[in-house]
Amino acid sequence: MRATFHLKTLAVAIATLSVASMTNAAGLDRSGQDITAFLQDGTYAEAVYTYIDADVSGYDNQRVATDDAGYVQGRSTGEVAESYDFFRYGVKTDINDTFSVGILYDEPFGAAAAYSGDNNFVGAPTAAIDGLIASQLTGKLPGVTTAQGLDTYVKGAQQTLDAGRERVKQAEAAIAANPALEAVLRPQIVAGQAQIAAGEAQLAPLEGLNNYAANQLANTEGTNVEVRSENITAIMGMKLGANKNFQIYGGPVAQRVQADVKLRGSAYGPATGYTSHISPDQDYGWLAGVAYSKPEIALKAALTYRSEIDHSMDITETYPLAGLLAGNPAAATQTNNMEITTPKSVNFDFQTGINPTTLATAKVRWVPWGDFSIVPPLYNEVSKRSYGPDGLALVDYSDDQWQVELGMAKRLSPALALSGTVGWDSGSGDPTTSLGPIDGYYSVGLGAKYNVTPEWAVSAGGKYLWFGDAKGQLPTQQIVGDFQDNDGYIVGVKLSYQGK
Repeated sequence: MRATFHLKTLAVAIATLSVASMTNAAGLDRSGQDITAFLQDGTYAEAVYTYIDADVSGYDNQRVATDDAGYVQGRSTGEVAESYDFFRYGVKTDINDTFSVGILYDEPFGAAAAYSGDNNFVGAPTAAIDGLIASQLTGKLPGVTTAQGLDTYVKGAQQTLDAGRERVKQAEAAIAANPALEAVLRPQIVAGQAQIAAGEAQLAPLEGLNNYAANQLANTEGTNVEVRSENITAIMGMKLGANKNFQIYGGPVAQRVQADVKLRGSAYGPATGYTSHISPDQDYGWLAGVAYSKPEIALKAALTYRSEIDHSMDITETYPLAGLLAGNPAAATQTNNMEITTPKSVNFDFQTGINPTTLATAKVRWVPWGDFSIVPPLYNEVSKRSYGPDGLALVDYSDDQWQVELGMAKRLSPALALSGTVGWDSGSGDPTTSLGPIDGYYSVGLGAKYNVTPEWAVSAGGKYLWFGDAKGQLPTQQIVGDFQDNDGYIVGVKLSYQGK
């Protein structure tokens, strides 16, 4: 006689696995864009809170601000990753035995990193500014290769010009007191004024460079990045087949994204001091999927596709180097429009009963981060001077993301269940951006769910992550840091309701 595991008998165990799963992944992936709340039977609602604390640190590169792209271990970066939290909500109901509707909220993409301490990602970018000055003045001012040397030269030239102006002033005063000196002193005055004008013209760009260097060297901030996003998804599903085993579903997605970036320290070379604020923008996409269920063995399988979402966003950039190159400090700050396309994704969710009290689950997720980039207009335009007609992106990734999570849930009593998971994330390439220097992870997790009443339940879970080692790389391909032996943890709690 074949054993049957009716879905309701395992309902306590099912949802425990999704409290702290699919988070802190490759690229900017955060929530995993889970839609399993919509796949629950009857009327279902959940509210989930997730907290991430990643311990990510490494060493900067001693060779920063040089032409050598190799890596030599430098100073400690200290803690880079900031703690991060987000919410997920979902509610669905069956209109009848064929149609279902639901609304889901999550925060799919994000980043939170901040550098501090004494390293190349923080404070006065002495090496970067000295390197820029040496490159700008090669063949123009022999022997001047540092900010200090330039400042000394500029102050000396200013003193020389001041002395020349004083001599002209004295000569003019002498003529005023004794007009007979006009014939003797006027040619000297004209020659002196010509020398002063020539000196001022020669000194003006050097003063601009010196002022730029002084402003950058006075900066004591650290590199910082924060990205936030929100999704609201409306879903309608229709069950098909004589036994309603198949379901197709889909609906629109509203997505809101915003970000702030600060690049500081010598690690970023001439880009040091760059700041951008990406104003919140809301645009729209869609999802579609198909599911299959076999309640007698608690089997459910669902394949979900989410579309790309194109954002047209206002971005305000401050790039001190742009003002220097334009010879106009006001050109350093610009507000423009920028296009960003958040990536499409495919999720596969699977579960099946093993016996009347045990459930096995699997989740697989694919995101093509290799196609994603952030290309701020001013940053890109300045980079074209050195890196060709296409310029550089501020952030991009070399590889697509694959993520796998396997789990097991055990119902210990009618009200209590425990679960465990193991997971793997491929990362999105190594080297990777210095604004998120990890390359995937391995994970283990535990969870528990307690039914306070037959309808209401509280779940809690946690996960420990071993992050993959990664080198931090600039868009110029220069290695600026090495981040190894890092880890983190995730905890989450969920309140859920399930009725007929």
